[in-house]
Amino acid sequence: MDAVPGQDELDALASALRRGRGFAHKRDISDVVTTLAAALPGGSADLAQAVAIGDDCAALPDGHGGYLLFAIEGFVDDFVQDSPWFAGYCGVMVNASDIAAMGGRPVAVVDALWSRGMDPGREVLQGLAAASQRYGIPIVGGHSNHQAPGGQLAVAILGRANRLLTSFDARPGDTLMMAIDLRGAYQEPKPYWDASTSAPAERLRGDLELLPLLAEAGLCDAAKDISMAGAVGTALMLLECSRVGAVIDVQAIPRPPGVPLLRWLQSFPSYGYVFSVRPAQVAAVAQHFAARHIACAAVGQVSAEPRLLLRDGEARTLLWDLAAQAFIGARAPAPREEAVHG
Repeated sequence: MDAVPGQDELDALASALRRGRGFAHKRDISDVVTTLAAALPGGSADLAQAVAIGDDCAALPDGHGGYLLFAIEGFVDDFVQDSPWFAGYCGVMVNASDIAAMGGRPVAVVDALWSRGMDPGREVLQGLAAASQRYGIPIVGGHSNHQAPGGQLAVAILGRANRLLTSFDARPGDTLMMAIDLRGAYQEPKPYWDASTSAPAERLRGDLELLPLLAEAGLCDAAKDISMAGAVGTALMLLECSRVGAVIDVQAIPRPPGVPLLRWLQSFPSYGYVFSVRPAQVAAVAQHFAARHIACAAVGQVSAEPRLLLRDGEARTLLWDLAAQAFIGARAPAPREEAVHG
């Protein structure tokens, strides 16, 4: 039997993704879930009622038909130490992206900053302030400790949504889509694709507005912000939450010219989303982003079998079998007034 062209390369790609830092950090969520479940009287049953694992934000009904959204991001210490200004900037940027991924609009942020003296802390705060101004999201409070042995940063955000996008509403037969802003460059040598710090502020705000508009138009109800797990890892999280699977064409994923595929799939884009879209709405969703010059493409199809396969031409390989092994330990969504870990 003839070998399938590219099969070895695709197998190696899948193996590298599974071993990568982004996948490892997301798998830590499963440990948190297990620990919390063990500490509750009813175990996993109680946890499923208290915490929905996998969404980008907690969503609480606001009493007026909409939702308050809460999210928080913590940053790895080497990132804060090596790139303090950009870490501060990302504190606002990535939280704003989480709010948008839920169909919401950001309202305000608070930060918690630890540093060894004010000098390194100053750069983090300057980055926070720059992003606050560019995205139009006020910093309304926080906590600081300049006597710490090293740099640490966490930023939390409040937002509002009229209609939610969630990680739990992908269905078999949906088209899996990705929208990524390719108008940027790497923060070398890090895997951070920066399409934000040099972009016009009005463009940044308008691009975020696409997500709530998409939700309110009823064009999509399942979405997820591309995180440090990368485009494929984020899709895996979405699929696990919805208890479905998919086949993803890795060459269809929007990618900047000249960037190696593995590097791109392990990158964090400053603006990137995965969507599960009903086939009748695919063209409308694509046009939604094309109108603002954001790359958007159909990259695969959602299936009932909870496995994620990667495809490249004729080659296919299994990236993850969710029936055999959990990725983040996603649980069914809790009532909207409850908290969410994601």
